[in-house]
Amino acid sequence: MKYDTVEEFRAKRDEAVNHIKGETDFQPEYLVILGTGLGQLTDEIDTVHTIDYDQIPHFPISTVETHDGKLIFGKLGGKDIVAMHGRFHYYEGYTMQQIAFPVRVAKAIGAQSLIVSNACGGLNPNYKKGEIMLITDHINFLGDNPLIGPNDDELGPRFPDMSEPYTERLLELAENVALENSIKMHQGVYLSASGPMLETKAEYRYMRRLGADVVGMSTVPEVIAAVHMGMDVLGISVITDECFPDALEPVVIEDVLAAAAMAEPKMTQVIVEVLARL
Repeated sequence: MKYDTVEEFRAKRDEAVNHIKGETDFQPEYLVILGTGLGQLTDEIDTVHTIDYDQIPHFPISTVETHDGKLIFGKLGGKDIVAMHGRFHYYEGYTMQQIAFPVRVAKAIGAQSLIVSNACGGLNPNYKKGEIMLITDHINFLGDNPLIGPNDDELGPRFPDMSEPYTERLLELAENVALENSIKMHQGVYLSASGPMLETKAEYRYMRRLGADVVGMSTVPEVIAAVHMGMDVLGISVITDECFPDALEPVVIEDVLAAAAMAEPKMTQVIVEVLARL
Protein backbone atom coordinates (compact mmCIF):
# COMPACT_ATOMS: atom_id res chain seq x y z
CA MET A 1 0.00 0.00 0.00
CA LYS A 2 1.29 3.42 -0.99
CA TYR A 3 -0.53 6.52 0.14
CA ASP A 4 -1.76 8.57 -2.81
CA THR A 5 -2.27 11.68 -0.70
CA VAL A 6 -1.11 13.10 2.61
CA GLU A 7 -4.73 13.12 3.73
CA GLU A 8 -5.00 9.36 3.13
CA PHE A 9 -1.92 8.68 5.24
CA ARG A 10 -3.12 10.93 8.06
CA ALA A 11 -6.53 9.28 8.13
CA LYS A 12 -5.01 5.79 8.44
CA ARG A 13 -2.44 6.89 11.01
CA ASP A 14 -5.06 8.69 13.09
CA GLU A 15 -7.34 5.65 13.03
CA ALA A 16 -4.50 3.48 14.35
CA VAL A 17 -3.55 6.09 16.97
CA ASN A 18 -7.14 6.47 18.17
CA HIS A 19 -7.49 2.70 18.52
CA ILE A 20 -4.32 2.49 20.61
CA LYS A 21 -5.40 5.42 22.79
CA GLY A 22 -8.72 3.67 23.28
CA GLU A 23 -6.83 0.65 24.62
CA THR A 24 -4.31 2.43 26.87
CA ASP A 25 -3.44 5.95 27.98
CA PHE A 26 0.22 4.97 28.36
CA GLN A 27 2.48 7.47 26.55
CA PRO A 28 5.88 6.01 25.58
CA GLU A 29 8.98 8.16 25.18
CA TYR A 30 10.88 5.46 23.30
CA LEU A 31 10.09 2.96 20.55
CA VAL A 32 12.10 -0.29 20.69
CA ILE A 33 12.04 -2.59 17.64
CA LEU A 34 13.13 -6.18 18.22
CA GLY A 35 14.75 -8.15 15.41
CA THR A 36 14.70 -11.84 14.46
CA GLY A 37 15.36 -14.06 17.47
CA LEU A 38 15.71 -11.04 19.77
CA GLY A 39 12.38 -11.15 21.58
CA GLN A 40 13.73 -12.08 25.02
CA LEU A 41 14.27 -8.40 25.79
CA THR A 42 10.52 -8.34 26.45
CA ASP A 43 11.16 -10.31 29.66
CA GLU A 44 12.87 -7.20 31.05
CA ILE A 45 9.86 -4.95 30.39
CA ASP A 46 7.58 -4.07 33.27
CA THR A 47 4.53 -4.52 31.05
CA VAL A 48 1.50 -2.30 31.41
CA HIS A 49 -0.46 -3.29 28.30
CA THR A 50 -0.13 -5.32 25.08
CA ILE A 51 -1.97 -4.99 21.76
CA ASP A 52 -1.79 -7.54 18.94
CA TYR A 53 -0.95 -6.06 15.56
CA ASP A 54 -4.04 -7.57 13.98
CA GLN A 55 -6.20 -5.50 16.33
CA ILE A 56 -4.73 -2.17 15.17
CA PRO A 57 -6.27 -0.62 12.04
CA HIS A 58 -3.91 -0.58 9.03
CA PHE A 59 -1.04 -2.25 10.91
CA PRO A 60 0.80 -4.88 8.87
CA ILE A 61 0.87 -8.44 10.21
CA SER A 62 4.25 -10.07 10.74
CA THR A 63 4.58 -13.27 8.70
CA VAL A 64 8.02 -14.31 9.98
CA GLU A 65 7.91 -17.33 12.30
CA THR A 66 9.96 -15.81 15.14
CA HIS A 67 8.07 -12.49 15.20
CA ASP A 68 5.12 -12.55 17.62
CA GLY A 69 3.34 -9.49 16.29
CA LYS A 70 2.36 -7.30 19.23
CA LEU A 71 3.01 -3.92 20.81
CA ILE A 72 4.19 -4.06 24.41
CA PHE A 73 3.77 -0.95 26.56
CA GLY A 74 5.68 -0.61 29.81
CA LYS A 75 8.87 0.44 31.55
CA LEU A 76 12.38 -0.61 30.57
CA GLY A 77 15.42 0.84 32.29
CA GLY A 78 13.04 3.09 34.18
CA LYS A 79 11.75 4.70 30.97
CA ASP A 80 8.33 4.56 29.34
CA ILE A 81 8.65 2.52 26.16
CA VAL A 82 6.63 0.72 23.53
CA ALA A 83 8.29 -2.36 22.04
CA MET A 84 7.51 -3.94 18.70
CA HIS A 85 7.78 -7.68 19.29
CA GLY A 86 7.95 -8.50 15.61
CA ARG A 87 8.75 -6.23 12.70
CA PHE A 88 8.01 -6.10 8.98
CA HIS A 89 10.27 -6.70 6.00
CA TYR A 90 10.28 -5.71 2.35
CA TYR A 91 10.56 -9.38 1.34
CA GLU A 92 7.21 -10.10 2.98
CA GLY A 93 5.59 -8.04 0.25
CA TYR A 94 4.96 -4.91 2.30
CA THR A 95 5.59 -1.46 0.88
CA MET A 96 8.11 0.84 2.48
CA GLN A 97 5.23 2.98 3.74
CA GLN A 98 3.70 -0.02 5.51
CA ILE A 99 7.05 -0.95 7.07
CA ALA A 100 7.46 2.61 8.37
CA PHE A 101 3.82 2.95 9.49
CA PRO A 102 4.36 1.70 13.09
CA VAL A 103 7.19 4.22 13.54
CA ARG A 104 4.88 6.99 12.35
CA VAL A 105 2.20 5.81 14.78
CA ALA A 106 4.66 5.52 17.68
CA LYS A 107 5.79 9.10 17.11
CA ALA A 108 2.16 10.24 17.11
CA ILE A 109 1.55 8.65 20.54
CA GLY A 110 4.62 10.23 22.09
CA ALA A 111 7.82 8.38 21.16
CA GLN A 112 10.72 10.75 20.54
CA SER A 113 13.50 8.19 20.06
CA LEU A 114 13.92 4.88 18.23
CA ILE A 115 16.06 2.00 19.49
CA VAL A 116 16.25 -0.63 16.77
CA SER A 117 17.86 -4.09 16.74
CA ASN A 118 18.38 -6.69 14.05
CA ALA A 119 19.99 -10.02 13.27
CA CYS A 120 22.58 -9.80 10.50
CA GLY A 121 25.44 -11.49 8.73
CA GLY A 122 29.01 -10.40 9.41
CA LEU A 123 31.00 -9.18 6.40
CA ASN A 124 33.94 -7.80 8.36
CA PRO A 125 36.43 -10.66 8.93
CA ASN A 126 37.07 -9.36 12.45
CA TYR A 127 33.45 -10.09 13.43
CA LYS A 128 32.28 -13.44 14.77
CA LYS A 129 28.77 -14.81 15.16
CA GLY A 130 27.34 -14.21 18.58
CA GLU A 131 28.93 -10.75 18.80
CA ILE A 132 27.12 -7.40 18.60
CA MET A 133 27.74 -4.24 16.58
CA LEU A 134 26.73 -0.65 17.21
CA ILE A 135 25.41 0.77 13.92
CA THR A 136 27.24 4.00 13.08
CA ASP A 137 25.90 4.34 9.52
CA HIS A 138 24.03 2.38 6.88
CA ILE A 139 23.83 1.63 3.15
CA ASN A 140 20.38 1.24 1.58
CA PHE A 141 20.40 -1.58 -1.00
CA LEU A 142 16.63 -2.14 -0.83
CA GLY A 143 15.98 -0.18 -4.01
CA ASP A 144 13.21 1.82 -2.32
CA ASN A 145 12.55 3.96 0.73
CA PRO A 146 9.51 5.12 2.74
CA LEU A 147 9.81 8.79 1.72
CA ILE A 148 8.96 8.20 -1.93
CA GLY A 149 5.54 9.67 -2.65
CA PRO A 150 3.73 12.68 -1.18
CA ASN A 151 5.55 14.39 1.70
CA ASP A 152 3.70 15.41 4.83
CA ASP A 153 5.41 18.65 5.83
CA GLU A 154 4.01 18.30 9.35
CA LEU A 155 6.12 15.15 9.79
CA GLY A 156 9.36 16.35 8.26
CA PRO A 157 11.04 18.03 5.28
CA ARG A 158 10.83 16.87 1.69
CA PHE A 159 14.62 16.38 1.61
CA PRO A 160 15.76 15.26 5.08
CA ASP A 161 19.46 15.31 5.88
CA MET A 162 21.02 11.90 6.55
CA SER A 163 24.52 12.96 7.58
CA GLU A 164 23.88 11.62 11.12
CA PRO A 165 21.10 9.00 11.00
CA TYR A 166 22.35 7.41 14.23
CA THR A 167 22.49 9.96 17.04
CA GLU A 168 26.03 10.66 18.21
CA ARG A 169 25.23 11.12 21.91
CA LEU A 170 23.38 7.77 21.96
CA LEU A 171 26.31 6.08 20.22
CA GLU A 172 28.70 7.46 22.85
CA LEU A 173 26.40 6.38 25.65
CA ALA A 174 26.11 2.83 24.28
CA GLU A 175 29.88 2.64 23.79
CA ASN A 176 30.47 3.66 27.40
CA VAL A 177 27.95 1.10 28.67
CA ALA A 178 29.70 -1.67 26.73
CA LEU A 179 33.15 -0.63 27.94
CA GLU A 180 32.11 -0.40 31.58
CA ASN A 181 30.51 -3.84 31.44
CA SER A 182 33.34 -5.51 29.47
CA ILE A 183 30.98 -6.24 26.57
CA LYS A 184 32.71 -6.65 23.22
CA MET A 185 30.77 -4.42 20.84
CA HIS A 186 31.98 -3.55 17.36
CA GLN A 187 31.07 -0.33 15.59
CA GLY A 188 30.33 -0.35 11.90
CA VAL A 189 28.16 0.06 8.83
CA TYR A 190 24.93 -1.91 8.28
CA LEU A 191 23.87 -2.69 4.71
CA SER A 192 20.22 -3.52 4.10
CA ALA A 193 19.30 -5.78 1.17
CA SER A 194 15.83 -6.95 0.18
CA GLY A 195 16.18 -10.72 0.74
CA PRO A 196 14.67 -13.17 1.43
CA MET A 197 17.50 -15.15 -0.16
CA LEU A 198 20.96 -14.79 1.30
CA GLU A 199 23.67 -13.30 -0.84
CA THR A 200 26.14 -14.97 -3.20
CA LYS A 201 29.89 -15.01 -2.61
CA ALA A 202 30.33 -12.33 -5.27
CA GLU A 203 27.69 -10.15 -3.64
CA TYR A 204 29.35 -10.47 -0.24
CA ARG A 205 32.68 -9.39 -1.77
CA TYR A 206 30.98 -6.43 -3.44
CA MET A 207 29.26 -5.30 -0.23
CA ARG A 208 32.46 -5.52 1.77
CA ARG A 209 34.33 -3.44 -0.81
CA LEU A 210 31.60 -0.81 -0.53
CA GLY A 211 32.42 -0.44 3.17
CA ALA A 212 29.69 -2.55 4.78
CA ASP A 213 30.55 -4.45 7.95
CA VAL A 214 27.31 -6.41 8.22
CA VAL A 215 24.32 -7.18 5.99
CA GLY A 216 20.67 -7.68 6.89
CA MET A 217 17.13 -7.30 5.54
CA SER A 218 15.58 -4.63 7.75
CA THR A 219 16.17 -1.52 9.89
CA VAL A 220 16.92 1.09 7.22
CA PRO A 221 13.25 1.91 6.35
CA GLU A 222 12.36 2.45 10.01
CA VAL A 223 15.46 4.57 10.58
CA ILE A 224 14.75 6.75 7.54
CA ALA A 225 11.20 7.38 8.76
CA ALA A 226 12.44 8.18 12.26
CA VAL A 227 15.10 10.61 11.03
CA HIS A 228 12.52 12.25 8.76
CA MET A 229 10.41 13.00 11.86
CA GLY A 230 13.35 14.30 13.91
CA MET A 231 13.61 11.28 16.22
CA ASP A 232 16.89 10.25 17.85
CA VAL A 233 18.07 6.79 16.74
CA LEU A 234 20.22 4.04 18.25
CA GLY A 235 20.81 0.80 16.35
CA ILE A 236 22.41 -2.47 17.45
CA SER A 237 23.05 -5.50 15.25
CA VAL A 238 23.46 -9.07 16.45
CA ILE A 239 25.80 -11.06 14.20
CA THR A 240 24.21 -14.44 13.63
CA ASP A 241 26.34 -15.81 10.78
CA GLU A 242 29.67 -15.16 9.08
CA CYS A 243 29.53 -14.08 5.44
CA PHE A 244 33.14 -14.64 4.45
CA PRO A 245 33.21 -15.59 0.73
CA ASP A 246 36.28 -17.83 0.89
CA ALA A 247 34.90 -19.85 3.80
CA LEU A 248 31.17 -19.61 3.18
CA GLU A 249 28.91 -22.29 4.62
CA PRO A 250 25.16 -22.78 4.11
CA VAL A 251 23.04 -20.97 6.72
CA VAL A 252 20.08 -22.59 8.46
CA ILE A 253 17.58 -20.69 10.59
CA GLU A 254 18.24 -22.84 13.66
CA ASP A 255 21.88 -21.71 13.70
CA VAL A 256 20.82 -18.08 13.25
CA LEU A 257 18.45 -18.30 16.22
CA ALA A 258 21.10 -20.03 18.35
CA ALA A 259 23.62 -17.28 17.62
CA ALA A 260 20.98 -14.63 18.36
CA ALA A 261 20.22 -16.27 21.69
CA MET A 262 23.94 -16.26 22.53
CA ALA A 263 24.33 -12.54 21.78
CA GLU A 264 20.98 -11.32 23.06
CA PRO A 265 21.95 -10.89 26.75
CA LYS A 266 24.73 -8.51 25.71
CA MET A 267 22.43 -6.48 23.50
CA THR A 268 19.75 -6.42 26.20
CA GLN A 269 22.19 -5.17 28.82
CA VAL A 270 23.39 -2.35 26.58
CA ILE A 271 19.85 -1.23 25.67
CA VAL A 272 18.55 -1.38 29.27
CA GLU A 273 21.51 0.56 30.65
CA VAL A 274 21.39 3.16 27.89
CA LEU A 275 17.73 3.78 28.70
CA ALA A 276 18.51 3.97 32.42
CA ARG A 277 21.13 6.67 31.80
CA LEU A 278 19.01 8.84 29.52
